[in-house]
Amino acid sequence: MQKDSRGIAKRKIEETLVLNLLRLSGLISIITTIGIISILGINSIPFFTEVGLLEFFTGLEWTPLFIPQNFGVSPLVNGTFLVALIAAGTALIFGLGSAFYLSEYASRKVRKILKPFLEILAGIPTVVYGYFALTFVTPIIQFIFPETIIFNALSAGLVMGIMIIPMVSTLSEDAMNAVPMSLREAAYGLGAKKYQVALRVIFPSAISGVVASFILAISRAIGETMIVSLAAGGKPALTINPLDAIQTMTAYIVTVSQGETPQGSLEYNSIFAVGLLLFLLTLIMNLIGRIVVTKYAQNYE
Repeated sequence: MQKDSRGIAKRKIEETLVLNLLRLSGLISIITTIGIISILGINSIPFFTEVGLLEFFTGLEWTPLFIPQNFGVSPLVNGTFLVALIAAGTALIFGLGSAFYLSEYASRKVRKILKPFLEILAGIPTVVYGYFALTFVTPIIQFIFPETIIFNALSAGLVMGIMIIPMVSTLSEDAMNAVPMSLREAAYGLGAKKYQVALRVIFPSAISGVVASFILAISRAIGETMIVSLAAGGKPALTINPLDAIQTMTAYIVTVSQGETPQGSLEYNSIFAVGLLLFLLTLIMNLIGRIVVTKYAQNYE
């Protein structure tokens, strides 16, 4: 009897310890997020006391390192979304295409061979992608469009799209594989062809997972640094021409953070304002993705 009571007490202590460790693990992410927001917010206050929000959001020129100084963030936002849209188009076409093939067309043997090769793309360092864009993709673009300069948004966007293909492909394939086989069999029983089953049955049923993968990949593209720093250039510009040089928010933060700007200066504090805006943009995109996933999620239990 005494041994049983000791065993119960020991089990309760172990369960309490495990519960507290799990609770601490959950709190770490919350604490980290609060810390990031606090650092960005506190360090952005000196910037916004000198530069108004109206000028920051509506100004059309971004030249904080030159005289006269201009603090309109629109060129950085434009460059960020221009590259992200090119990457999104690339990843959506090839990522979804590979997901459809692996899920619906490829045999088990082919899938075992192709999927590891596809996921290798996710493990390549981004600096390698940057030099790949600069030394391989850009010359091809210049051959097709001779007016293209060496630093351009198209090269950076295409390579960034290649980088996020595994994210779109893997998550989308998992969502498609989660669709019950009974739906496929019902469609085949009605005389549907394979591509009709894939596009009209599997894709609508897996739309929540596909959207989640797409939003996650776009958020990854918006926050990418090395590729755009090496291949897109460092010229903040309001342009929709992908053959022009642009500068993204992350590339600007890297430029100013290299140590040449005095700490505490207005130029230095601007990186926290840009970082806070970047954080808010990715947060909004993740919230939109969560709303879409929740609205269109399918429960097959």
